Amino acid sequence: MPNQKFQPESLMMSYGHHSGMARGAVKAPIYQVSTFTFETAEQGKDFFELAYGLREPVNGEAPGMIYSRLNNPNLEILEKRLCLWDEAEDSAVFASGMAAISTTVFEFLKPGDVLLYSSPLYGGTVHFITEVLTRFGIQVVPFYYDQQPEAILRQLKANNQAHRVAMIYIETPANPTNTLIDIEAMSALAKELSSKGRQVLTVVDNTYMGPLWQHPLQLGADLVLYSATKYIGGHSDVIAGAVLGSHELIARIKVLRTFFGSMASPYDAWLLTRSLETLKLRMEKQTRNAQRVARFLQHHPMVERVHYLGLLTESDGQQYRIYGRQCSAPGAMLAFDIRGGEKEAFTFLNNLELVKLAVSLGSTESLAEHPATMTHAGIPGGILAEMGISEKLVRLSVGVENVRDLIADIGLALEKAAEVREAEVLA
Repeated sequence: MPNQKFQPESLMMSYGHHSGMARGAVKAPIYQVSTFTFETAEQGKDFFELAYGLREPVNGEAPGMIYSRLNNPNLEILEKRLCLWDEAEDSAVFASGMAAISTTVFEFLKPGDVLLYSSPLYGGTVHFITEVLTRFGIQVVPFYYDQQPEAILRQLKANNQAHRVAMIYIETPANPTNTLIDIEAMSALAKELSSKGRQVLTVVDNTYMGPLWQHPLQLGADLVLYSATKYIGGHSDVIAGAVLGSHELIARIKVLRTFFGSMASPYDAWLLTRSLETLKLRMEKQTRNAQRVARFLQHHPMVERVHYLGLLTESDGQQYRIYGRQCSAPGAMLAFDIRGGEKEAFTFLNNLELVKLAVSLGSTESLAEHPATMTHAGIPGGILAEMGISEKLVRLSVGVENVRDLIADIGLALEKAAEVREAEVLA
């Protein structure tokens, strides 16, 4: 770390890379290589002992380069740089967000454990938790944003589950409803559920806020997860995931990553390193655009309700207070309930021109989708209703386009949806 405390957006240009590492290159080249030479057999032994966690590092030593399934210069630079925004000790980058989630969960859960998780979550995460983890003898228990920790604890004790909780998994804001979970409160619950020699981990999926607008590790979380495909990548051209936390926890995750083979490739790591240089600029622009789009939707006659953090007021009670404590900006993700149902929602989506009809989020282009039939299609209808996901809900990821153009495009699509609704009423 330099003597002067530069801000993360400044360090994103070169942190972790020195020009002397690559013949004076100001930017890191792509180390498209599978294996690395050792100077001596003794050095190779040292590298493997550290990489496999067979001994503790001495005097700050770190594993050297061995094989790109274990480590790679591009991966190493990216992982160092990612730590800056969250002030994390270490990070591990994966080939996808789901790889980051599954590797982390499998490292810390075993048969007989209980996973307590917030609902709603991203549909892929829900499927993994409810359909995959349960095959391995792991019990999963959902809770909702309006449940207080005390009530959750009473329920766990009543069901004889409290002593078996090993992890609390949170996604906040929730995908796609933007509901907030109190990270500090759930971290405190995790500590209450822990016992001597048995730590209950608090893991937070921070994808919706990205590394800028919310810092779960500073709010008591043990690990923070990202689909790096989203804001960190930001250009819809790479799939990746990341987890950040203490040296001790990340070291365990990296060992399992080695055997799952789920690390990001050198080229993808290089792309993500490039994208980090403009992360703050992109996210600031996207947030400004989203605030204006949300206000437009809030006053449109075809919109029943807008789910956006920037529109929370004191009348929203606990959600408003949580937002004030743990978020520094409202972000660029919003959802809204269109008047009508699936037909009106589909008409709106089918008539967008500038905004693209696609899943994913956080990239430079604006995207819209229908959660009930797309990202959350695999979730049973009854559970969708409990999550607050209906056929009238539309999700928007706001990009960096001219905001007047975005509003005009959304407005015209809403007019088409209004025509369909009017025809139905008259029929």
